[in-house]
Amino acid sequence: MFRITITLIGLFLFLSCETDQKDPQLIIDKAIKVSGGSNYDQFELEFDFRKRHYISKRDFGTFTYQRITRDSIGEIRDTYSSQEPFRRIINGVDVAVPDSLSQRIENSINSVNYFVLLPYGLNDEAVNKTYLGEVVIRGENYQKIKVTFSEEGGGDDFEDIFTYWIHSETNVVDYLAYQFFTNGGGLRFREAYNPRTINGIRFVDYNNYKPKSKGIDLTELDQAFEKGELELLSKIETENISVVNQ
Repeated sequence: MFRITITLIGLFLFLSCETDQKDPQLIIDKAIKVSGGSNYDQFELEFDFRKRHYISKRDFGTFTYQRITRDSIGEIRDTYSSQEPFRRIINGVDVAVPDSLSQRIENSINSVNYFVLLPYGLNDEAVNKTYLGEVVIRGENYQKIKVTFSEEGGGDDFEDIFTYWIHSETNVVDYLAYQFFTNGGGLRFREAYNPRTINGIRFVDYNNYKPKSKGIDLTELDQAFEKGELELLSKIETENISVVNQ
């Protein structure tokens, strides 16, 4: 009887462990924890991306984003927050812009911050997660997670679909892919490189790929990458990163 009880307990623990390993929420939770955890709650982040300077502040449920562009006419500062509407300031003077333009700028700033701060953001209320199984990429095991967005709270591009490959042992996001539908749509696959941790938050750069031919599904991009069926489109590099924990 004792042996039977021990066997049943062992089986229960094994099945529980198997279930945990396939739970997309737990997998994402681990990824966020190892990449920043509570350091994401309050911080001030500055970085350069494609010749623009960004300042991002987070204080639990509130945020403030700024994008600064400097050119021959001076400084353009675009800013908005969870509490204040969009403002464009050129050389210290507020300038009115159409709502359509301000929305496009906000979307662009949101997108830059989304990728820079990954996997933070994958627990937003509008995010829906699905476990797609365990796969092998370049000899390493990964948990494959599909992410979609609810229309409410999902932003203008809520129809975009993402896939994340999270290392089964280190719990970091080494690869991601997404399907977008604006401007004709398309597929992208990103390979993380140059990982570094600054004041407790992990950052990476990306090799950005696209399929060499049509007919490849989003969920097949990992296989296409292994077979050399993707071509390098660009490098996504975040520079001069500075983090101040509040």
